[in-house]
Amino acid sequence: MSKTILAIIETDGFSEQVANRAAWIAKRYECDVELFFSDPTLGFLRDSFMISVDARQLSDGIRRAQEESLANLASGIAETGVTVTTSISHDRPASDAIVARALECDPMFVFKGTAYHSPAERATFTFTDWQLIRKLDYPLWLVKSRQWKDKPLIVAAVDPVHEKDKEGALDQAIVDAGKSIAEKCGGTLHLLHTYQRLHEIGAYAKFQFKPTRAPIEEIEAKMRTVHRRHLDAFAARNEIDADAIHQLPGRTREILPTFVRANGADLVIMGAVARSGLKRRIIGSTAEHVLDHLPCDILIARSA
Repeated sequence: MSKTILAIIETDGFSEQVANRAAWIAKRYECDVELFFSDPTLGFLRDSFMISVDARQLSDGIRRAQEESLANLASGIAETGVTVTTSISHDRPASDAIVARALECDPMFVFKGTAYHSPAERATFTFTDWQLIRKLDYPLWLVKSRQWKDKPLIVAAVDPVHEKDKEGALDQAIVDAGKSIAEKCGGTLHLLHTYQRLHEIGAYAKFQFKPTRAPIEEIEAKMRTVHRRHLDAFAARNEIDADAIHQLPGRTREILPTFVRANGADLVIMGAVARSGLKRRIIGSTAEHVLDHLPCDILIARSA
């Protein structure tokens, strides 16, 4: 992995914030930044049936404006002492162009902006966002239009009892990323593990069996104890302080956004795993719902 951060600049994104966030992290990691301007619409204009002098002039004007915008962003980053390069792609689809560029430059992180609309309590994820989550083999940092604190709070969302991560590789990748970012940025790392309570799994769990009723309370107590034992063991291996370990009962899609808002988190780190037999990664339906409601930055970590 090279010492480069790839920052995706888009026409409909908040480019300056994405570039500045990437530069802020790059300075702390002592690495370079590449601003990659992705605009597949210009490629469509060039390839369309409207091949005429007017179409070419419009295309050239847009391209010059993009180059100027990119140069201004790069100039601002260079003033902070970070080495910055630029590149432009008009290939379609944008997700494939970004993946291809990432394979070429082997980045530490790929930064991309994602809009968040607080009145609706939802983030607006594009088709490109979801494709990058599934296809990109590098940590994907989704930037929201929200200022970071000088000492950011980072939340690592882990599941130490997840059956599909038996060796703990994904959780370890999440925590390794969180510890590294917290150290470089002077922030703090907290572990959060949520587990679904038995009565939330389905009404059938409370079905009255004959001749005795299912011992729901006893089963839930055992579940809570088992989850906590795994979480504490994982935290101990990673030298996480006890006051930074949180286990909360309930649905992740409800608990995680609430925890983030209540604690003023700046970054949530989640994991994506490779789906067996397919050349893409998944984060699970629950996690997809969570992403829509997180007001802070999100880092999608990858296991080997």
